[in-house]
Amino acid sequence: MRFRGIFFQDHLGFRMSRVLGFLYGVGCYVFFLLVFLYMVAFIADIPVVGWVPKTVTHGAPMGGLSAVFMNVFWLSLFGVQHSVMARAGFKTWIERWVPRHVERSTYVLASSLVLALAMWQWQPVEGVVWQFEGALAHDVLWGLFAFGWVLIFVATFLTNHFDLFGLRQVYLELARKTYSHVEFKVVFLYKWIRHPMMLGLLIAFWATPVMTVSHLLFSAVMSIYVFIGIHFEERGLLRALGRDYAEWRRKTPMVLPF
Repeated sequence: MRFRGIFFQDHLGFRMSRVLGFLYGVGCYVFFLLVFLYMVAFIADIPVVGWVPKTVTHGAPMGGLSAVFMNVFWLSLFGVQHSVMARAGFKTWIERWVPRHVERSTYVLASSLVLALAMWQWQPVEGVVWQFEGALAHDVLWGLFAFGWVLIFVATFLTNHFDLFGLRQVYLELARKTYSHVEFKVVFLYKWIRHPMMLGLLIAFWATPVMTVSHLLFSAVMSIYVFIGIHFEERGLLRALGRDYAEWRRKTPMVLPF
Protein backbone atom coordinates (compact mmCIF):
# COMPACT_ATOMS: atom_id res chain seq x y z
CA MET A 1 0.00 0.00 0.00
CA ARG A 2 2.81 2.39 0.85
CA PHE A 3 4.56 1.64 -2.44
CA ARG A 4 1.33 2.26 -4.37
CA GLY A 5 0.79 5.53 -2.49
CA ILE A 6 4.28 6.77 -3.39
CA PHE A 7 3.76 5.76 -7.02
CA PHE A 8 0.43 7.62 -7.11
CA GLN A 9 2.02 10.76 -5.68
CA ASP A 10 4.85 10.64 -8.19
CA HIS A 11 2.43 10.03 -11.02
CA LEU A 12 0.24 12.92 -9.88
CA GLY A 13 3.32 15.12 -9.62
CA PHE A 14 4.34 14.38 -13.21
CA ARG A 15 0.79 15.02 -14.37
CA MET A 16 0.67 18.35 -12.58
CA SER A 17 4.03 19.23 -14.11
CA ARG A 18 2.64 18.60 -17.59
CA VAL A 19 -0.49 20.63 -16.87
CA LEU A 20 1.52 23.52 -15.45
CA GLY A 21 3.85 23.37 -18.44
CA PHE A 22 0.87 23.55 -20.79
CA LEU A 23 -0.64 26.50 -18.91
CA TYR A 24 2.76 28.21 -18.92
CA GLY A 25 3.06 27.77 -22.69
CA VAL A 26 -0.45 29.12 -23.28
CA GLY A 27 0.27 32.06 -20.97
CA CYS A 28 3.48 32.90 -22.83
CA TYR A 29 1.62 32.75 -26.14
CA VAL A 30 -1.18 35.04 -24.93
CA PHE A 31 1.39 37.53 -23.61
CA PHE A 32 3.16 37.45 -26.99
CA LEU A 33 -0.13 38.19 -28.80
CA LEU A 34 -0.78 41.19 -26.55
CA VAL A 35 2.72 42.58 -27.14
CA PHE A 36 2.40 41.89 -30.88
CA LEU A 37 -0.90 43.77 -31.12
CA TYR A 38 0.56 46.60 -29.06
CA MET A 39 3.50 46.81 -31.48
CA VAL A 40 1.11 47.13 -34.45
CA ALA A 41 -0.54 50.16 -32.82
CA PHE A 42 2.85 51.45 -31.63
CA ILE A 43 4.31 51.48 -35.16
CA ALA A 44 1.08 52.72 -36.73
CA ASP A 45 1.29 55.65 -34.31
CA ILE A 46 -2.29 55.10 -33.18
CA PRO A 47 -2.63 55.87 -29.46
CA VAL A 48 -5.53 54.04 -27.81
CA VAL A 49 -6.54 55.42 -24.43
CA GLY A 50 -5.86 52.85 -21.74
CA TRP A 51 -4.18 50.43 -24.14
CA VAL A 52 -1.43 52.20 -26.09
CA PRO A 53 -0.21 55.09 -23.93
CA LYS A 54 2.92 55.51 -26.04
CA THR A 55 3.59 55.16 -29.76
CA VAL A 56 6.70 55.47 -31.91
CA THR A 57 6.10 59.25 -32.17
CA HIS A 58 3.76 60.23 -29.32
CA GLY A 59 3.31 59.71 -25.59
CA ALA A 60 6.59 61.04 -24.18
CA PRO A 61 8.60 64.28 -24.38
CA MET A 62 10.70 64.65 -27.51
CA GLY A 63 14.35 63.79 -26.96
CA GLY A 64 17.59 64.67 -28.68
CA LEU A 65 20.78 62.76 -29.42
CA SER A 66 20.71 61.00 -26.06
CA ALA A 67 17.23 59.68 -26.90
CA VAL A 68 18.55 58.30 -30.19
CA PHE A 69 21.34 56.42 -28.39
CA MET A 70 18.96 55.01 -25.77
CA ASN A 71 16.43 53.93 -28.39
CA VAL A 72 19.15 52.15 -30.34
CA PHE A 73 20.36 50.53 -27.11
CA TRP A 74 16.94 49.07 -26.23
CA LEU A 75 16.29 47.80 -29.74
CA SER A 76 19.79 46.32 -29.87
CA LEU A 77 19.12 44.57 -26.56
CA PHE A 78 16.08 42.97 -28.15
CA GLY A 79 18.16 41.94 -31.17
CA VAL A 80 20.87 40.35 -29.04
CA GLN A 81 18.38 38.49 -26.84
CA HIS A 82 16.33 37.32 -29.82
CA SER A 83 19.38 36.00 -31.67
CA VAL A 84 21.36 34.52 -28.79
CA MET A 85 18.43 32.59 -27.29
CA ALA A 86 17.66 31.13 -30.74
CA ARG A 87 21.08 29.53 -31.08
CA ALA A 88 21.47 25.79 -30.53
CA GLY A 89 24.18 26.26 -27.89
CA PHE A 90 21.96 28.46 -25.76
CA LYS A 91 19.05 26.04 -26.11
CA THR A 92 21.25 23.23 -24.82
CA TRP A 93 22.35 25.38 -21.89
CA ILE A 94 18.89 26.59 -20.88
CA GLU A 95 17.50 23.06 -20.95
CA ARG A 96 19.65 22.44 -17.86
CA TRP A 97 17.32 24.85 -16.04
CA VAL A 98 13.91 24.44 -17.72
CA PRO A 99 12.23 21.33 -19.17
CA ARG A 100 12.78 20.85 -22.87
CA HIS A 101 9.09 21.16 -23.75
CA VAL A 102 8.89 24.71 -22.34
CA GLU A 103 12.17 25.96 -23.83
CA ARG A 104 10.44 27.51 -26.83
CA SER A 105 7.75 29.10 -24.67
CA THR A 106 10.46 30.59 -22.49
CA TYR A 107 12.11 32.04 -25.58
CA VAL A 108 8.78 33.53 -26.71
CA LEU A 109 8.23 35.01 -23.24
CA ALA A 110 11.73 36.52 -23.03
CA SER A 111 11.46 38.01 -26.54
CA SER A 112 8.06 39.52 -25.75
CA LEU A 113 9.31 40.98 -22.46
CA VAL A 114 12.37 42.62 -24.01
CA LEU A 115 10.35 43.98 -26.95
CA ALA A 116 7.75 45.38 -24.53
CA LEU A 117 10.57 46.95 -22.51
CA ALA A 118 12.03 48.56 -25.66
CA MET A 119 8.65 50.10 -26.53
CA TRP A 120 8.06 51.21 -22.93
CA GLN A 121 11.45 52.94 -22.79
CA TRP A 122 11.11 54.48 -26.26
CA GLN A 123 11.82 58.22 -26.46
CA PRO A 124 10.35 59.96 -29.54
CA VAL A 125 12.68 62.17 -31.58
CA GLU A 126 11.40 65.35 -33.19
CA GLY A 127 11.18 65.76 -36.97
CA VAL A 128 9.32 64.54 -40.09
CA VAL A 129 11.09 62.82 -42.99
CA TRP A 130 8.16 62.55 -45.38
CA GLN A 131 4.42 63.15 -45.32
CA PHE A 132 1.87 62.30 -48.02
CA GLU A 133 -1.23 64.47 -48.10
CA GLY A 134 -3.35 62.78 -50.79
CA ALA A 135 -6.12 60.37 -49.79
CA LEU A 136 -4.99 57.81 -52.39
CA ALA A 137 -1.44 57.74 -51.05
CA HIS A 138 -2.78 57.30 -47.51
CA ASP A 139 -5.01 54.42 -48.56
CA VAL A 140 -2.24 52.67 -50.50
CA LEU A 141 0.33 52.97 -47.73
CA TRP A 142 -2.06 51.93 -44.95
CA GLY A 143 -3.09 49.03 -47.17
CA LEU A 144 0.55 48.00 -47.51
CA PHE A 145 0.99 48.37 -43.76
CA ALA A 146 -1.94 46.00 -43.13
CA PHE A 147 -0.70 43.62 -45.83
CA GLY A 148 2.68 43.39 -44.09
CA TRP A 149 1.13 42.20 -40.83
CA VAL A 150 -1.17 39.76 -42.62
CA LEU A 151 1.84 38.37 -44.49
CA ILE A 152 3.67 37.82 -41.20
CA PHE A 153 0.68 35.97 -39.76
CA VAL A 154 0.17 33.79 -42.85
CA ALA A 155 3.88 32.93 -43.03
CA THR A 156 3.85 31.54 -39.49
CA PHE A 157 1.15 29.04 -40.48
CA LEU A 158 3.00 28.00 -43.63
CA THR A 159 5.69 26.50 -41.41
CA ASN A 160 3.96 25.63 -38.13
CA HIS A 161 2.50 28.49 -36.11
CA PHE A 162 1.99 26.41 -32.97
CA ASP A 163 5.48 24.95 -33.01
CA LEU A 164 7.03 28.37 -33.68
CA PHE A 165 5.44 29.80 -30.55
CA GLY A 166 5.85 26.79 -28.28
CA LEU A 167 2.24 25.59 -28.08
CA ARG A 168 2.82 22.33 -29.94
CA GLN A 169 5.65 21.37 -27.60
CA VAL A 170 3.64 21.83 -24.38
CA TYR A 171 0.56 20.15 -25.90
CA LEU A 172 2.52 17.05 -26.94
CA GLU A 173 4.01 16.81 -23.44
CA LEU A 174 0.54 17.13 -21.91
CA ALA A 175 -0.76 14.41 -24.24
CA ARG A 176 2.30 12.21 -23.51
CA LYS A 177 3.33 12.20 -27.15
CA THR A 178 6.88 12.33 -28.47
CA TYR A 179 7.98 15.60 -29.98
CA SER A 180 9.29 15.54 -33.55
CA HIS A 181 10.81 18.46 -35.42
CA VAL A 182 8.68 20.10 -38.08
CA GLU A 183 9.46 18.69 -41.52
CA PHE A 184 11.12 21.05 -43.98
CA LYS A 185 8.61 21.79 -46.76
CA VAL A 186 8.57 24.36 -49.54
CA VAL A 187 4.96 25.51 -49.78
CA PHE A 188 3.14 28.54 -51.23
CA LEU A 189 5.11 31.75 -50.48
CA TYR A 190 8.26 29.77 -49.70
CA LYS A 191 8.41 28.77 -53.36
CA TRP A 192 9.24 32.40 -54.23
CA ILE A 193 11.09 33.77 -51.19
CA ARG A 194 12.94 32.23 -48.26
CA HIS A 195 11.70 34.65 -45.62
CA PRO A 196 8.12 35.87 -46.22
CA MET A 197 7.75 36.66 -42.52
CA MET A 198 10.71 39.02 -42.65
CA LEU A 199 9.36 40.62 -45.84
CA GLY A 200 6.12 41.27 -43.97
CA LEU A 201 8.04 42.95 -41.16
CA LEU A 202 9.98 45.15 -43.57
CA ILE A 203 6.76 46.25 -45.28
CA ALA A 204 5.11 46.98 -41.93
CA PHE A 205 8.11 48.99 -40.72
CA TRP A 206 8.30 51.25 -43.78
CA ALA A 207 4.77 51.59 -45.18
CA THR A 208 3.47 54.78 -43.63
CA PRO A 209 2.09 58.02 -45.05
CA VAL A 210 3.89 60.01 -42.32
CA MET A 211 7.49 58.99 -41.67
CA THR A 212 8.75 60.80 -38.59
CA VAL A 213 12.36 60.75 -37.45
CA SER A 214 11.30 58.48 -34.58
CA HIS A 215 9.60 56.06 -36.95
CA LEU A 216 12.61 56.15 -39.28
CA LEU A 217 14.95 55.31 -36.41
CA PHE A 218 12.78 52.41 -35.27
CA SER A 219 12.37 51.06 -38.81
CA ALA A 220 16.06 51.39 -39.68
CA VAL A 221 17.34 49.63 -36.56
CA MET A 222 14.77 46.85 -36.76
CA SER A 223 15.42 46.37 -40.49
CA ILE A 224 19.14 46.00 -39.85
CA TYR A 225 18.34 43.39 -37.22
CA VAL A 226 16.05 41.55 -39.67
CA PHE A 227 18.98 40.94 -42.02
CA ILE A 228 21.34 40.06 -39.18
CA GLY A 229 18.74 37.63 -37.88
CA ILE A 230 18.34 36.07 -41.32
CA HIS A 231 22.10 35.52 -41.52
CA PHE A 232 22.27 33.62 -38.23
CA GLU A 233 19.03 31.74 -38.84
CA GLU A 234 20.21 30.46 -42.20
CA ARG A 235 23.52 29.34 -40.75
CA GLY A 236 21.63 27.25 -38.22
CA LEU A 237 19.26 25.85 -40.82
CA LEU A 238 22.15 24.88 -43.08
CA ARG A 239 23.70 22.90 -40.24
CA ALA A 240 20.38 21.28 -39.33
CA LEU A 241 18.95 20.53 -42.78
CA GLY A 242 22.06 20.22 -44.91
CA ARG A 243 21.91 19.75 -48.67
CA ASP A 244 18.12 20.16 -49.07
CA TYR A 245 18.17 23.60 -47.49
CA ALA A 246 21.35 24.61 -49.31
CA GLU A 247 19.81 23.74 -52.70
CA TRP A 248 16.56 25.59 -51.92
CA ARG A 249 18.56 28.56 -50.66
CA ARG A 250 20.62 28.64 -53.85
CA LYS A 251 17.61 28.95 -56.17
CA THR A 252 15.20 30.96 -53.99
CA PRO A 253 15.56 34.73 -53.32
CA MET A 254 15.86 35.93 -49.73
CA VAL A 255 13.04 38.46 -49.26
CA LEU A 256 12.11 39.81 -52.70
CA PRO A 257 10.59 37.47 -55.32
CA PHE A 258 12.72 39.02 -58.10
